[in-house]
Amino acid sequence: MSDTTDTVQNRSEMVFLYDAVDANPNGNPLSGANRPRIDPQTQQAIVTDVRLKRYIRDQLDDDGHGVYIRNVQEDGNRYTRGELLEDRLKDVNYDEYDLSDDDEADQFREDIFGEFLENSVDVRYFGATMSVDTDDEYAKHLPDHFTGPVQFSPGKSIHAVNENEEYDSLTSVIATQENKQQGGFDLDDHRIQYGLIRFHGLVDEHGAKDTKLTEGDVERIDTLCWRAIKNQTISRSKVGQEPRLYCRVEYAEESFHLGGLDRDIELDGDQSKPDEELRTVRDLTLEIDDFVSRLENASSRIERVRVVASDVLELSHDGEVGGPEVLYSALRDAIGPDAVEVVDVYDEHTATLPDDTN
Repeated sequence: MSDTTDTVQNRSEMVFLYDAVDANPNGNPLSGANRPRIDPQTQQAIVTDVRLKRYIRDQLDDDGHGVYIRNVQEDGNRYTRGELLEDRLKDVNYDEYDLSDDDEADQFREDIFGEFLENSVDVRYFGATMSVDTDDEYAKHLPDHFTGPVQFSPGKSIHAVNENEEYDSLTSVIATQENKQQGGFDLDDHRIQYGLIRFHGLVDEHGAKDTKLTEGDVERIDTLCWRAIKNQTISRSKVGQEPRLYCRVEYAEESFHLGGLDRDIELDGDQSKPDEELRTVRDLTLEIDDFVSRLENASSRIERVRVVASDVLELSHDGEVGGPEVLYSALRDAIGPDAVEVVDVYDEHTATLPDDTN
């Protein structure tokens, strides 16, 4: 395996599923009431890639990593993007360079570039637009944008969802002697009853060179997605969301990936309740036959598979129904036992924290 500080050499494809029970996984402010995003034709719940990236950025920030795009306040005043940029570059000493010398000017730009990316892990993943209002001398030496090598497609629920009508017009009643119904407030609290949401992601090894994305950065994702949903969905409308399945397929060949692996995981119609009756993860079974088959057919092009599933998730493969071991065993048989690594989220994530927090 490559050193974790090496720039990413291989492409990875990710599948990530999490569910929402009586929650609003991604409100639409344009709806007028921040209602859940739902496809009007299929009735599938929609979660934008921006929402997932925000969970991940917030978890990176909580873990102590340098994050560029964030909502922070200093002494009660919100940082501007320019001030955040200056903070990212504070360790570069402008006076050490003779910018009239072409070689030193090139080194200066390289140092600025490296310092910014070293202190901005979210930019190494997702990129950023660099048009900021700042007088900082360093900023003009950075590109106008970074294209992120890690991208997720918008997520959709694997089934049709229903809004929970009980939350359409919650009322807070303040009882008084004159009128016990005085003080009603429409809270516009809209939620779905249940949704198992499915994301597809990609790590592009070519784009990784532009943001200096490392092997260690990618391995961090293997625990980061899971922990972000666990830790960053604790607001009133977001509570009730849990990670259920994460899989990253690391390919052995440059510029190759199967594509659309998320679509190969479907509800097992014989083992799951109808869409309208789904209320918890225990009401469904995921059928993984096509998922395993596609990986088996491409096994010679796969370096390894990193995978973890919830202990209460039920799966079916080739007629067998059971817990996560059904998935793990099927993958070992398909691509080889040495190529399948089951992620221990909570033991592994400590190795991905900044050195001063370990």
